Amino acid sequence: MTLYPKLITDALRQVIYPGTKKNIVESGMLADNIRIDGMKVSFSIIFPRDTDPFLKSTLKAAEAQIHYSVSKDVEVTITPEFKSAPRPEVGNLLPGVKNIIAVSSGKGGVGKSTVSANLAIALAKLGYKVGLLDTDIFGPSMPKMFGVEDARPCAVEKEDRQLIEPIEKYGVKLLSIGFFVNPDVATLWRGGMATAALKQLIGDADWGDLDYFILDTPPGTSDIHLTLLQTISITGAVIVSTPQKVALADAVKGIDMYTNDKVNVPVLGLIENMAYFTPAELPNNKYYIFGKDGCKNLAKKMGVPLLAQIPIVQSICESGDNGAPAATNPDSITGQAFISLAQSVVTVVNRRNKEHGKTKIVQVNNSH
Repeated sequence: MTLYPKLITDALRQVIYPGTKKNIVESGMLADNIRIDGMKVSFSIIFPRDTDPFLKSTLKAAEAQIHYSVSKDVEVTITPEFKSAPRPEVGNLLPGVKNIIAVSSGKGGVGKSTVSANLAIALAKLGYKVGLLDTDIFGPSMPKMFGVEDARPCAVEKEDRQLIEPIEKYGVKLLSIGFFVNPDVATLWRGGMATAALKQLIGDADWGDLDYFILDTPPGTSDIHLTLLQTISITGAVIVSTPQKVALADAVKGIDMYTNDKVNVPVLGLIENMAYFTPAELPNNKYYIFGKDGCKNLAKKMGVPLLAQIPIVQSICESGDNGAPAATNPDSITGQAFISLAQSVVTVVNRRNKEHGKTKIVQVNNSH
């Protein structure tokens, strides 16, 4: 029996690739490199990426089809090739990013996302290159805060890889799972799906060169936090709390999550949000409706700096809901508070980088 390329191609037209529901020839996956040597045949099949879920089954089906359609005596060698280069290893995911800051809180409702958005914008106003990742997979709020709910990130081709292009607004590069899901439908994902999506937003996005990469993390301690600690080297964490005793108790848990022996992420400081109420028409009046200096006292007790006391002004909630966070107006009371917070963060990060080496990525222990 004599083998020739058309025999092989015709056989492979019977192999359906589940990703396109077409055969692998029609799908443009058969490389132009069929080699025949007696009863030996070799060729490549091109897959979209190295993590393709249909890779093994497609290779097996192609080999079986040649044995069935041509001859079971054919010795088949198939090499998988990939359209895009694989994602870099953990530790090399963000080569152009200098500092990664996790904004965290022990409990929900303390204004952590408001602080994250305004800190990112304030740092950009100070002239730094800033990225912001909304890591709250189940309750993403950044698209609304930045007024970009209808934005849909595009893909860009960089160094043989398809990368997600972050949305840019107020000088901040922004990504959120909220751009990829229906905002009116609750996100019901198993832990594994959520962490895979998060890794994509970190490792498969074109973040480029950044001075500061802000992570808006979900409340509490969860799989998401663990994934972040196992995926990237976090420079430091800032903990957001309100002055109430219950919020402060949760802030202590948040601090412990980062400073325990296995994690060792430096806590850069505490931010007291809703520190006092100031009516816009009486800017010098301060009403301590949630208690006074709770965070300040906790910071002293824990031996970490108090980075800022952010007042409540009616406009802060409205500006967040309107897609124009307070820091976009540096002349306002809260705008000034966030610019001052950004300056404090720059100071503590510089001090941390002089005194400590790079944070080690938490190793995954597969023994459990």
